[in-house]
Amino acid sequence: MNHLTILLTLTSFSIMAQTADFRTPFEKNNNTTATYQEATDFYKKLDTAYDQLQVTEWGTTDAGFPLQVAVLSKNKNFDPVELRKQGKCIMLINNAIHPGEPEGVDATMMLVRDYLQKPDLQPFLENVVLAVVPFYNIGGGLNRGCCSRANQNGPDEYGFRGNAKNLDLNRDFIKCDSKNAKTFTQIFNYWLPDVFIDNHTSNGADYPYTMTMLATQEDKLGPVLGKYLREDLLPVLYQKMAERKWEMCPYVNVWGSTPDKGIPGFNDSPRFASGFAATHHCIAFVPETHMLKPYPDRLRATYAFMDVTIQEVNARAKVIIAKRKEAITACMEQETFPLDWKMDEANPDMITFKGYEAKTKPSEVTGLERLWYDRSAPYTKEIPYWNHFKPSVEVVKPLAYIFPQAYSEVAGRLQWNGVQLLRLSEDTEVEVEMYSIKKYKDRGAYEGHYLHQEVEVEVKTVRRKYHKGDYVAFTGQPAVRFLVETLEPQGVDSYFAWNFFDGILGQKEGFSDYVFEDMAAEFLKKHPDVKAELEAKKKEDPEFAKSKWAMLGFVYQRTPYYEPTFNLYPVGRVVTAVKLPVEERVRG
Repeated sequence: MNHLTILLTLTSFSIMAQTADFRTPFEKNNNTTATYQEATDFYKKLDTAYDQLQVTEWGTTDAGFPLQVAVLSKNKNFDPVELRKQGKCIMLINNAIHPGEPEGVDATMMLVRDYLQKPDLQPFLENVVLAVVPFYNIGGGLNRGCCSRANQNGPDEYGFRGNAKNLDLNRDFIKCDSKNAKTFTQIFNYWLPDVFIDNHTSNGADYPYTMTMLATQEDKLGPVLGKYLREDLLPVLYQKMAERKWEMCPYVNVWGSTPDKGIPGFNDSPRFASGFAATHHCIAFVPETHMLKPYPDRLRATYAFMDVTIQEVNARAKVIIAKRKEAITACMEQETFPLDWKMDEANPDMITFKGYEAKTKPSEVTGLERLWYDRSAPYTKEIPYWNHFKPSVEVVKPLAYIFPQAYSEVAGRLQWNGVQLLRLSEDTEVEVEMYSIKKYKDRGAYEGHYLHQEVEVEVKTVRRKYHKGDYVAFTGQPAVRFLVETLEPQGVDSYFAWNFFDGILGQKEGFSDYVFEDMAAEFLKKHPDVKAELEAKKKEDPEFAKSKWAMLGFVYQRTPYYEPTFNLYPVGRVVTAVKLPVEERVRG
């Protein structure tokens, strides 16, 4: 191909890009949101026209389609390792996790197109690479209709909250029941974003703001990044949005109350987008536009927030990258890790809030008093904002965790999230701390599980035999926070909480009462201490004393016949230095 041919080809592509119709469905009809197919076709069309954009497909989803990832890189480099060496700050935007909240889908299509086409926006990509998941919940997007969000003001049609398995993907980041989450987790850990935006629409109270903001809870993000987010980055984003006439307030999460009484911060555990990001030392924003505002306003506010964030991250790229490295290093040196959090109710901030007076009147449906917000009675007042959290459960990390190869589903999820796992190269016996599960409560049916809560454990030190191929995870690694929060059973979103270890909670052997009666009597003769313990229990607990099964079970649990694995959490904690025989190469 000669130089003239190359020049003509490039000129042809330039003319095609300028003349092609890159309007979105929303821009053609402003109460319309793009379908899944329209969104993915749009990015493919942009990819063909502009070499600063690369569109790839990843894995699969429960709906049978791959996840699309569109990456906008000004210098046309699409290798995250190389981009990090160049000092680029990586931003990831996720859309349609709830397809009935579609502003992000349309706003991001327009945003990416504008950054490709408008020369005045190109400088803001100097230090930023933008990765976009255009449509995450594909199954929910295909389940399209007009009416699943009864309280929402447009668009005309939109997708459904549940995915193809009827799972809420914003509760699936840890457990990864969906193929969507399995694929997304690997995308997230391939790009390892410094900043993550997950676009949403809120429900709840009425107020003037079109945009509310749920950021990663600052205390849970950690002392380095959390302080930077609270004191430096968020105030500027609030200011810049106000300058663009899209004044924001914190996410209004006041079920059972009204905003004038105060706003509690969101306790975003790792099952949620922002909490998941925190386990990876990533600053996350969850823009929540207000459902009652017209769809075009919600979309434009979402566009404005992403645009403002890109520009601020571009200006602060070196600081954000340095803070994140500092946070990871500090976490690797950290000894004590929070596993659950509680709101510090005694320490609210006072914020200025604009609202509508909340009033009551008789319901035309029930005849009872009902809440309504009087838009003819706006107010501006100082209200409490409870956004300081304190650890409620903590643990000292071990030197390493070790667990049987039978739990390969747990191992896979750890590896998807960047945890370095090794395998034992030979059978070995190790002294470890192990937990006996003493008590827990089940939440009831929730996202395909029976979530364990309020877990209480007893620590035992035992010598335990492990086998060639069993998994070892040393805690001196960058992913230590994710490792600790998922393998410690008291973690609010641990793999124990999400039922990955429920086999230990069922007793596998028992006894026949008429046979064990004689064995128990003989055992008590040889163990007078157990006999005394039994008699004391009968005196203090009349119901116990009426149940032969309770009393025989009491004795059985103290005999050698009682199975040692019942309620024994199978993840060992190596707390004293020991040389473990591990394979030199990591395998899955």
